[in-house]
Amino acid sequence: MKAWKWMLIGLSLIAMYIPLFIWEYGWIITLLFIPLIFVLLFIPYGGTAKDAFVKFRANVKEAQLADKADQELLETNFDGENIEVAVGLSGGVDSATTAYLLKKSGYKVTAFFMKNWNREINKELNNLPDDNPMCQNEMDYEDAKQVAKFLDIELVYVDFVKDYWKDVFKPFLNDLEKGITPNPDILCNKNIKFKKFIEYVTYNYPNIKYIATGHYARIIHKEGKHYLAEAKDSFKDQTYFLAEIDKKYLSMLKFPLAGLNKSKVREIAEEENLPVFSKPDSMGICFIGDRKFDKFIENYIKPVEGDVVLLETGKVIGKHKGIMFYTLGQRKGLHLGGNPEAYYVAKKDVANNILYVCKENNPILFAKEVNSHNFNWLVDELPKIGELIEVKTRHTPNKTNAKVISVDKDHIKVEILDKIKAVTPGQELVCYKNGIVLGGGQIS
Repeated sequence: MKAWKWMLIGLSLIAMYIPLFIWEYGWIITLLFIPLIFVLLFIPYGGTAKDAFVKFRANVKEAQLADKADQELLETNFDGENIEVAVGLSGGVDSATTAYLLKKSGYKVTAFFMKNWNREINKELNNLPDDNPMCQNEMDYEDAKQVAKFLDIELVYVDFVKDYWKDVFKPFLNDLEKGITPNPDILCNKNIKFKKFIEYVTYNYPNIKYIATGHYARIIHKEGKHYLAEAKDSFKDQTYFLAEIDKKYLSMLKFPLAGLNKSKVREIAEEENLPVFSKPDSMGICFIGDRKFDKFIENYIKPVEGDVVLLETGKVIGKHKGIMFYTLGQRKGLHLGGNPEAYYVAKKDVANNILYVCKENNPILFAKEVNSHNFNWLVDELPKIGELIEVKTRHTPNKTNAKVISVDKDHIKVEILDKIKAVTPGQELVCYKNGIVLGGGQIS
């Protein structure tokens, strides 16, 4: 509450007692002051006593949860001096701040830079993003070296180019050719950052106890079990991209940015004068960098033009440039000018190379159920049929209410209780319960 309101309340409290000493019936005037004070107190909470009480309880609960989360973060991330920790140093502000926070807390930090992309080896010879002789990966390495030098920590260069091609990029291309829309960042986290990298560190540096990255996510340790949970910054929370990592690694992971907002991370980096404090966030495909997607993919898949058909009428209304360049629910980039209304991608007929579009309110755009096979569980106890959970079907700060229809050790099917648009095969279904990530799997 603002200071002037407290001052007004104080003056009202003093004034309400004055009539008691002046008039015989001054107590009546005194009673009239009480509603005024209540109004002044309740205005910040909506104007009624009920609103004030509800909001007050919510604030108390939020404060308790925040205190508990801060304590969990303290216990999770900072557990003693000279404990060895490996930090994935990408050359960005998040990983740089992560390394700084860990060193400041007394950890013995060793940084690792992962090289996962090579233009020549991976035959990215056409449609390069710019005329810079260095690719984004190489520029990031130079930034990582500056950060490591500034923090006076060792930087180890690790080459995963072949692994990235085999376990991330090749499956990504295969899915595109099938007409689905895969998420390479999820594959990268699953197979490279939280598998190959951890295996490399534990084999070559047996004294290192923890693996840390600059992801916005939280690890909670409770009763001998370890859980992946949402970060404080819901907008930056990256649990959607981490849902397919192997749960056996959760016990050794650290995410020091779990309790920080992105703005606070920037502030810390600037205050400590970290060399990359003003560097923009990375964009584009994981480890490859920002690219014009269509031109980049043409290095590997030859596009074939085909018909765009309006689902409601069956009429051809345009041409598409290659069916793999479109995703369900897409509106922009269809190049269907001259038509009276906007259209959305409704489905793909890969065998006949036909892209179907529909009008905005067509029921085909709205999913009632979502199914995922090869689901990766991050918890031991699976949700029960009929249980209410929350889900994400794309990277967004908001979750959607859902009910479990069927579930087993590698599969889940949910009923969507809220209206969501354009659930896309190939993207990820990630399930949550009370902020804990239950697991994730590719949408079937």
